[in-house]
Amino acid sequence: MSDTVRSLNTSGLAPKKQIQCWSDALTDLCGQFDIDPLEASSFEGRINYTTVSKLKLCQIEASQHRLAHTASRAKLGDHPFVKILFQTYGISHFEQSGRRIELIPGDCLAYDVSCPHTIVSPTLTRHEVVIVPKELLQERGFRLAKMSACKLSARTGTGRIAYNFVHAAFDEATKLSPNNAIGVADALIDLLLLPLRQPDAMFDRVGPEAMYVRAQFFIREHLRDPDLSIDQISAALSCTKRYLHMLFSDRGTTISDYIRHARLQNCRQELEAQAGKTITDVAFSWGFSSSSHFSRVFREYFGVAPSAIHKAQHGSLSPDFPCE
Repeated sequence: MSDTVRSLNTSGLAPKKQIQCWSDALTDLCGQFDIDPLEASSFEGRINYTTVSKLKLCQIEASQHRLAHTASRAKLGDHPFVKILFQTYGISHFEQSGRRIELIPGDCLAYDVSCPHTIVSPTLTRHEVVIVPKELLQERGFRLAKMSACKLSARTGTGRIAYNFVHAAFDEATKLSPNNAIGVADALIDLLLLPLRQPDAMFDRVGPEAMYVRAQFFIREHLRDPDLSIDQISAALSCTKRYLHMLFSDRGTTISDYIRHARLQNCRQELEAQAGKTITDVAFSWGFSSSSHFSRVFREYFGVAPSAIHKAQHGSLSPDFPCE
């Protein structure tokens, strides 16, 4: 089975002992930090933490304090982690490299722990944290040298999905076999990286997996462009068309199929959800330039005509589109 859940609670300890115990716990998790309870006479903190494969998952509650990883502590090779922090209660102020970021419940912060930084929490706060070894990110083409702190939303979209996954992984960690823990950790890392996958931001353009991710991102961002082509993609990503063909063929598809299927999926979603739009409007808005071609490939992919989807959802057929 996977690791147990370990706990620390500073309640009831002498003030100096509280700070020492908290500092020791953080050192075990991800490195040395200075802890200041600000003007409070004591420091109340609770940590529950476990591991899923090489990931450390933590649930942290702490009274007002300032946490600092100072420049004097920042030695080469120390703190080799990226931290994904979900703010669940209270307000915190994060500072790193001259940037100040306010965190409120529903916010997520990703940052390089090795770079000097401070986190000030003026009142009680709660965080759920994933501590990720940098080596696992480098394997996925993550360009850590260029990483700056990134604030994201965990209220909707991939951020919300990632938070729910983290929460569930913590609850089930002790029930996972070692093999299952590895699979969950891999899935969790990929999910946590989804909101961070911006072109030319953090992913090294030379790795095939990283290039495939960047190609996917570019395609998704330009699906509505009817002129989207491999020439446009290769020029944007500064790689050859042959290399792009290889990336997609290695994954059992072609670039044209990937584009077509992504467009068809978006078209079906709109046909099922958007009242007031004709079938042709939907098709053309997603880069198709021929009604008959769209009808044919839609039927081939989904096994049903687009007119049937539209009629089932809206009760009538669009007069501008050929019925089948």
